[in-house]
Amino acid sequence: MLRHLIPATLCFASIVSANAREYQVYLMAGQSNMEGYGYVNELEPGYADFPGEVRIFHGNTADDDEPRDGRGIWAPLKPGHGTGFKSDGSANELSNRFGPELGFAKTLSAHDPDSPIAIVKYAKGGSSLDALSEEPWGNWFFGYDRSEGVNQWDHCLATIRNAFAARDIDGDGEDDQLVPAGIVWMQGESDGHQIGAAYRYAENLEQLVGLFRAALRDDDLPVVIGRISDSGQDPEDGLVWNFGNVVRHQQAAFCESDANAAFVTSTDGYAYSDKWHYDSDGFVDLGEQFGKAMLELQK
Repeated sequence: MLRHLIPATLCFASIVSANAREYQVYLMAGQSNMEGYGYVNELEPGYADFPGEVRIFHGNTADDDEPRDGRGIWAPLKPGHGTGFKSDGSANELSNRFGPELGFAKTLSAHDPDSPIAIVKYAKGGSSLDALSEEPWGNWFFGYDRSEGVNQWDHCLATIRNAFAARDIDGDGEDDQLVPAGIVWMQGESDGHQIGAAYRYAENLEQLVGLFRAALRDDDLPVVIGRISDSGQDPEDGLVWNFGNVVRHQQAAFCESDANAAFVTSTDGYAYSDKWHYDSDGFVDLGEQFGKAMLELQK
């Protein structure tokens, strides 16, 4: 039995009125380069003026073994959903950072302005996929059984549950229809710290993507994976992620084995704001590349 896999509140077939608006829903999840370290004040003016309607439910981040969180509200997408973002379930506190959600939404909205977009986001910096990971910043492994048995998978699933529990996400007084349309995953750097986690990455990623698809009730849901890269700024040997190349090969292997997966590899060309995170231009482009890859899959 998969624990807490399909929440009772996750109902896509609910009866809606003839005037209900249909939103294409995308889950964006991962670690810090999904969380987002771009600076809002470095965005081009008007970049976040989308051609069509875009809304976001950004789940509040919590550590492993804390009570299940995922609090958030549906709101129009604006800059500020990067690291430092918070929500108490009643209001959002935007930060001065942004992630790939802006470029992703910009690309999809420009492609089809008449199709409203809804993004569900949950990301935790430093988090790992592996059951045996010794990284202290969070774990996504489904079978996690340490302490309280609550980890990043549980917090993300709570985010999904809370997002789909809402009936009227745009506040127009009509129930809306939320249709899962895709998954975007950017993670793996932490697993590149440990040789065992690195070599198990494809297996762990396959399990997690399967869980996401099951939670969203579509076994063929397209998934876009971002390839990890290395800033080369380690003072000893240059490699920040000692086994990062292993993870990169594992990511590629997963995408080759999944007919509904695409691999974004543009990250090798990005500049960095520190030794772990891309600069603002990198986050803009990463989001746009995610959007282009998603559109190709949806063909």
